[in-house]
Amino acid sequence: MYFRDFVKKLEENGLLTRIKREVSTKYEISTLMRMLDGRALLFENVRGYDMPVVANVCSTREMIALGMGIRKEEITKKLAYAIDNPSKPAIGREEDIEEIPPDLSKIPILKYYPQDGGPYIASAIVIAELSDLGTNVSYHRMMVIDKDRIALRILPRHFDEFIKRGLNRFAICIGAPVQVLVAGAISAELGKSELDIANTIEPYELVDIEGFKVPKSEIVMIASFTGEMHEEGPFVDLTQTKDIARKQRVARIEKIFMRKGALYHALLPGGLEHKELMGMPKEPTIFREVNRVCECKDVYITPGGCSWLHGVVSIKKKNADDGIKAIEAAFQGHKSMKHVFIVDEDIDVHDPSEVEWAMATRFQDGVVIKRKQVGSSLDPSADPETRETTKIGFDFTKPLDKPEEAFKKVELPLKLNPEDYL
Repeated sequence: MYFRDFVKKLEENGLLTRIKREVSTKYEISTLMRMLDGRALLFENVRGYDMPVVANVCSTREMIALGMGIRKEEITKKLAYAIDNPSKPAIGREEDIEEIPPDLSKIPILKYYPQDGGPYIASAIVIAELSDLGTNVSYHRMMVIDKDRIALRILPRHFDEFIKRGLNRFAICIGAPVQVLVAGAISAELGKSELDIANTIEPYELVDIEGFKVPKSEIVMIASFTGEMHEEGPFVDLTQTKDIARKQRVARIEKIFMRKGALYHALLPGGLEHKELMGMPKEPTIFREVNRVCECKDVYITPGGCSWLHGVVSIKKKNADDGIKAIEAAFQGHKSMKHVFIVDEDIDVHDPSEVEWAMATRFQDGVVIKRKQVGSSLDPSADPETRETTKIGFDFTKPLDKPEEAFKKVELPLKLNPEDYL
């Protein structure tokens, strides 16, 4: 299922709203995206452009699961399986594509907030290829400088390593298949292709564009670094707070290819789609790491923690120190996480009331405090340059040396239908 097929399926399932009124790319679309967050939107009439804008299409797990052809309850384990069992996508032919002049002003790129340093491409994935490292797929916000130049926010992770090893030219895809959008945010080992992970999630085809093997996407751009540095930002990011401006690498757009009738995928920074696509793919990496030290049952990156900084992990506790070991493993699985909460398997990780109840009734002194740790630059309380922060893990699991019955909620004595009594 490719991006436009996914949009069509959302509409068939009553999950897409069409906006027919003329709208502006400057603040108006982003405001509506925020006000209608959680609902997929298709803006048919974008002022100054022939291209429609699609937004909020991955803003719930139900939508993402629909795009991947699975149930939402299967997402974490499906992704964890795909990371361990990547498979090569088939190579197909792209016959429905045309090249246009490399002019970003012809694409309805949004200015999301007045605080932003410029219009931003927020939904694109970058595809980098090197003979010794293979293929890497990753997200990087891209501030438009002029009609053919962008400044990319690049953290010291895999894409940065590719650049240090000589990569200069890369592909940018907008409107990729859902499994690729999800896999692009997975932190796999260096050398493991996220495109292969995506194929195990749901098989799809790659096509050759300018020597790059890329997923069929609404828009594909070929870019190369210019050697310049340019101030990128400020930018309202995942936490809905303003990230600082920094000097970042500049790339020039060499070529732009579009599918006929292309849709532009806009992603609202700090919106639900941003949170789901960025936070949810960290759950399987935490799941895998925790499973190395004890039996992990479920993982949830919580929306209250900006879908990035907080996680809840449930385990089947067998040893007294399993909770503490799970804390350390969880931080390994998601290095930007600031607080993690370990609970027993009877606690629903998706229900904050249950997690708080576990803290109230089972927690005593199971705390791991890690000071001066490298965390996330998205945390406004962390050092904006070094990313140093304090990380804390909490063990809310039941002590094994006390009667288990003392920690169970008492069930209702009878199974009744209250409607029979009203």
